[in-house]
Amino acid sequence: MSRRAVSANGRSGHGSQGIPEATIARLPVYLRVLYAFAEQDIPTVSSEELAAAAGVNSAKLRKDLSHLGSYGTRGVGYDVEYLVYQVSRELGLTQDWPVVIVGAGNLGRALANYGGFASRGFRIAAVLDSDPEVVGTQIAGHGVLDVEQMEQVVARHRVSIGVIATPAGTAQAVCDRLVATGVTSILNFAPVVLNVPSGVDVRKVDLSIELQILAFHAQRRSVVRVPQDAQAVGR
Repeated sequence: MSRRAVSANGRSGHGSQGIPEATIARLPVYLRVLYAFAEQDIPTVSSEELAAAAGVNSAKLRKDLSHLGSYGTRGVGYDVEYLVYQVSRELGLTQDWPVVIVGAGNLGRALANYGGFASRGFRIAAVLDSDPEVVGTQIAGHGVLDVEQMEQVVARHRVSIGVIATPAGTAQAVCDRLVATGVTSILNFAPVVLNVPSGVDVRKVDLSIELQILAFHAQRRSVVRVPQDAQAVGR
């Protein structure tokens, strides 16, 4: 089986249902916005309102939602509750997804304690670690298990998604073991690009890269402000 380095995901330009990957990437954003509208008891929303809240143009949003078979109602807009269901169904969130977190350090603990997973269709099945001082401690109601139990945990809970929150040096070995147990979807927080077989999807979350992007934009804004401030002083 061929192996490849994956930094974002292992899919082609279209998903299994013929939906463009760019659209799939925006669906979680739409869902987050829709949940916010639902929490405000807003029953319907126009494409313009939904697009503005999601940070896209309305034409792109309407095209994205058309892939789901949702076109809204002229003069009324989209039914928020039903659109939540449609997007959730397309993302596979109408079923229960057992998740195992490998790495019970600060990041692993924060992920395990995050309350938003359960309401979005994800269930933390277990938290694993290799540190004897950490194994046996409690995190969010879970007793941390020894990483040597990974195979049994994945089989027992039928885990579909593995989260790697380990140091970079051990991430590839953890990834290899997850893949060997049959896990085909991995969320990687370790600062390293993982090599996986074809058919395995990896999403990489690199917080340092996100901060660097923010620093770039902050620097550009400061450069723009300086000349304006200098002009104001010279007046």
